[in-house]
Amino acid sequence: MTTAIQVNDLHYTYEGQDGGETHIVFDGLSLSIEQGSFVAVLGHNGCGKSTLAKHFNAILLPAGGSVTVYGMDTKDEEMLLAIRQHVGMVFQNPDNQIVSNVVEEDVAFAPENLGVASQEIRQRVDDALRAVGMYDYRTYAPQLLSGGQKQRVAIARMLTKKTPVMVFDDSLSAVDTQTDEKIREALDRDLAGTTNIIISHRITTLMGCQNILVLEHGKVLELGTPQELLEKGGLFRQIYDMQMSIGEGETA
Repeated sequence: MTTAIQVNDLHYTYEGQDGGETHIVFDGLSLSIEQGSFVAVLGHNGCGKSTLAKHFNAILLPAGGSVTVYGMDTKDEEMLLAIRQHVGMVFQNPDNQIVSNVVEEDVAFAPENLGVASQEIRQRVDDALRAVGMYDYRTYAPQLLSGGQKQRVAIARMLTKKTPVMVFDDSLSAVDTQTDEKIREALDRDLAGTTNIIISHRITTLMGCQNILVLEHGKVLELGTPQELLEKGGLFRQIYDMQMSIGEGETA
């Protein structure tokens, strides 16, 4: 099986501002993500989830150790464009990613810049907007949409790019649970062979993933299928029980 992302002995530290204390995020983290897998990353705030995601497409670079994407070292500047063509990312705040004044133009931005033929772009845009339930909003101005709708537009744009690896950094947080489920079903149905990495605080988002990686203090605390981690009774089970007890996931 092909390894999509390999993390070896990763070290990373956030330097304190104005002489403040430094924060060690990773001190020897190692993991592998195989091509075609559907992996979730879970953990308490500050455990390094988003920091890890930003290492996957070289937004952040290791202070020590290495991160490779299909064998390409993220610290190799000559590989930067190729790495970002392999790893697409959607962040929690879609306002930072919206680039056009009309929804369908925004979704078409990536394939247009990749030189995809016009007819193919039209098909990709329509398919992606339908997959995230935003086809009826294709002629809207993004600024008129709700936060959850903007997140869906950002996801649709990445779907049109068709990168081998797609990283969702808490980018389903503002959509309701039914839409969340439909988007994940679309990923399973339409993107066979794509490596999907979802970072989320919502347990229901993670239950359909093949494997869940639980981070704690910058280390891999638990790794396994949802059922395996439930039976283990560790941190994942604690978070699961807590969210289920309060009806987690019923956001608008």
